[in-house]
Amino acid sequence: MKFKVFIFVLLVLVGCKSKDTEVEKIPLAKVNDKFLYDVDIKELFTSNLSQEDSVTIAKNFIDEWVKKQLLLTKAELNLTEENNDIEKQIEDYRSSLLIFKYKQELINQKLDTVVTDDEIEEYYNDYSANFVLNHNIVKVLFLMISKEAPEIDKVKRWYKSNDEENLSRLEDYCYQYATKFDNFNNDWIPFNSLLIELPINIDDQERYLRYNKYLETEDSLYYYFVKINEHSLKSTIQPLEYAKHKIKSIILNKRKFTFIEELENKVYNDALNHNEFIIY
Repeated sequence: MKFKVFIFVLLVLVGCKSKDTEVEKIPLAKVNDKFLYDVDIKELFTSNLSQEDSVTIAKNFIDEWVKKQLLLTKAELNLTEENNDIEKQIEDYRSSLLIFKYKQELINQKLDTVVTDDEIEEYYNDYSANFVLNHNIVKVLFLMISKEAPEIDKVKRWYKSNDEENLSRLEDYCYQYATKFDNFNNDWIPFNSLLIELPINIDDQERYLRYNKYLETEDSLYYYFVKINEHSLKSTIQPLEYAKHKIKSIILNKRKFTFIEELENKVYNDALNHNEFIIY
């Protein structure tokens, strides 16, 4: 109860402090020679917290702080011989983090992130052997329609047609009756991803894709219709459209590497020219 009253009074005091006025810090906990003060926890509280919630949050934070300091004390006592190594690791990590953040900031500010289609196509032509498919991919139209839906015979005609009018009829029909109607944004997808949607097993995918343009199957509740507009087989070169995003990432990563290398060389040469370091 005393803790709750103390925290309530503390919250009032913290809330009343002026940002421009220096107020003596109130200690909340002490472990050896280390203190936790009221100002260290004031950011935990928001105006919409109840007194009970504020007390709970404060108590949990204080308990965790005490545990952390106690464990830190034990660690420092028992790792005395290794403290120098730990300090070096901390300093190395700090240095690496600062350098990384500095490089990232420069990359964000100055790196050209525009990759043109011509650049992507040129890279693809030069290194197409690096883009071999490890699975079959397809472009398809996929329909999943309840067996209770009307005029299934028309659907069977429409989904095979290339006539715009028939495709428009199919689209209107599917918006009313289809459980799924998808062309996957006309993107390439793994054939296995499509087969997951279907109550069918295809052992020889390559043979099936070579000789079939349509796939029709059913289960107790639905009819499934697939029109295979394009396919590309495992162990062949990926279509440019499929490899495009990966190539863009590769080009950007190469630019980053070159940018960082040039940055490091410039910093080194500028410092060398201004006698800012000596190597003995």
